[in-house]
Amino acid sequence: MRPSFILDRDGDVTLQDQIRKGVIELMRSQAWPAGHRLPSSRTMARLLGVARNTVTIAYQQLVADGHVVARERSGLFVSGDLTAGRSGFGEIAGIAERATPNGLPWSERLPRLPALPRPRPANWQQYRYPFLDGCFDDSLFPADEWREAASLSLKRRQIASWSGIADDDAALVEEIRTKILPRRGIYARPDEILLTLGTQHARLLALELFCAEGSRVAVEDPGPFELRALIEARRGEVVLQPVDADGIVTDARLASCDLAVVTPSHQLPTGATLSLDRRRELLAAAEAHDLIVVEDDFECETNYLDQDFPAMRSMDGGSRVVYIAGLAKVLDPGLRLGFMVADREVVAHLRELRRLSVKQPPPNNQRAAAQFLSLGHYDSMMRRIGREFRVRQMALRDALNHYLPRSIAIQPVRGGTTMWVRGPDGLDVAELAAAAERRGVLFERVDPYYAGSPPPALFRLGVTSLPADRIRPGVAALTAALNDVLEKKADPLPILTGRALRRKMSGARLDCRTIYGDPCTILLLPDGTMTGCAGHADEDVDTGRWWIEGDRWHRQWQSWSYGEAAAFHVAVEGDVIQWLDPGHRVVDWAVIGRIGNLAPS
Repeated sequence: MRPSFILDRDGDVTLQDQIRKGVIELMRSQAWPAGHRLPSSRTMARLLGVARNTVTIAYQQLVADGHVVARERSGLFVSGDLTAGRSGFGEIAGIAERATPNGLPWSERLPRLPALPRPRPANWQQYRYPFLDGCFDDSLFPADEWREAASLSLKRRQIASWSGIADDDAALVEEIRTKILPRRGIYARPDEILLTLGTQHARLLALELFCAEGSRVAVEDPGPFELRALIEARRGEVVLQPVDADGIVTDARLASCDLAVVTPSHQLPTGATLSLDRRRELLAAAEAHDLIVVEDDFECETNYLDQDFPAMRSMDGGSRVVYIAGLAKVLDPGLRLGFMVADREVVAHLRELRRLSVKQPPPNNQRAAAQFLSLGHYDSMMRRIGREFRVRQMALRDALNHYLPRSIAIQPVRGGTTMWVRGPDGLDVAELAAAAERRGVLFERVDPYYAGSPPPALFRLGVTSLPADRIRPGVAALTAALNDVLEKKADPLPILTGRALRRKMSGARLDCRTIYGDPCTILLLPDGTMTGCAGHADEDVDTGRWWIEGDRWHRQWQSWSYGEAAAFHVAVEGDVIQWLDPGHRVVDWAVIGRIGNLAPS
């Protein structure tokens, strides 16, 4: 009889282990019942297409584990111990006879739950360019370092302590208290810290404590859709607060609220950082209107482009703040460990609420995380992924500025791992998503983050899920998809050619803006050189050369636009100059003037 399992020769699990798992599954399903004779190692090797020694090693381990027994001169047989005395097998459970369940009409008994969106496909890793925040390529995970920490947590003495841990692991609490929180300006006692199963669990605990029926809860709009669903499930009232480039807007609506939940470090989903003035305004409003603030310090340690603002918990008035954070985005998908910081009375209540549901996070995970921190692996990981995310974020910004300088705009950010992108007027984002997917590009639509209809032409790009060397080609593919959707061509302006083109460009001053809103001035000198200054203080400067070849204007910067030569058709109307690609689509434009008193040559 040929075994019904198939071996994956490209998988991470060894062939021996796959054979063991396959045989055990056949036993559990009763396809190979107790007393069934296993195929000989020679026969099994031939059926599976592997070496006989591979099967022999798998069989030896099955015998050692007691799943298979060896009978002298008879062979190997399925042990009777695997399913003996267990209900749920064979005729006792009616598995063979019952094709469909005959239980209660559950649809009439179960409460209606909010329809939560599924923003990313399960097979996102099969796409070449997945610009999805929160998905991670495996190169970011510190596998060797975590393996060392996990190994230490599995020492006999450590295992023996698990049953004695009725609360949080003191070693992990101490690591968080002394190494993570001081970076955010927070100094807390151990009894002011509570461990959770990630930040979402922490938000749930905060709402269980502070959100009763009829409570008014201020949330960011756009903001996490799960948060709105949790508030509504508790019959609270959601109060929508708009978000701008400085974070959540603090206005009169806060006066009637009992609770506010904010993501100040990098607002989810726009990436905006709550300004220092807004932080003070929010804390002042909390004091004036007896408001509790839940500070979800999302991406608190990825502010690598500017100086960190302090956590609100650490500021004057911070005693009204319940602080929430996780260990790191890279660890979160597999570890799900977060923590809360609040006054000791609040933490005591939160601890009791947690005991009603999960008691505490798994002791092994807690101890492994404590080892990971104490060995210095967390610090080195944060430095490494901080450098990597900065490279990726700059690669994304530069690629968008290169390929789509006038088609899109992005909101300035202070680090983080996402870009909040506004496309051209009239863009159908759903159509763009479909066209991009056909070219191997995934991005996140923003509809679920808005309580109502979102503004048009918005979408979100993330950099956690693909390496830096794939970002530029990914943006090029996204640009091609955008052109497919828009097919935007220039208005029928006259194209400059030959001497007229040279006269117009020589000595020209070009004023424009980058995709992130910074002013940019380019001077085209008559000798064929050019200089460029970008930023409000001209902090980004480059030089290059320009020339005319045929009827197209050519330019090449030293650093900007990857230092690559590019050629464009040029059209001018009044004081506006347009650059056009070979398909006569407008790729950029600027206001054109003259350098000083230079006249056209």
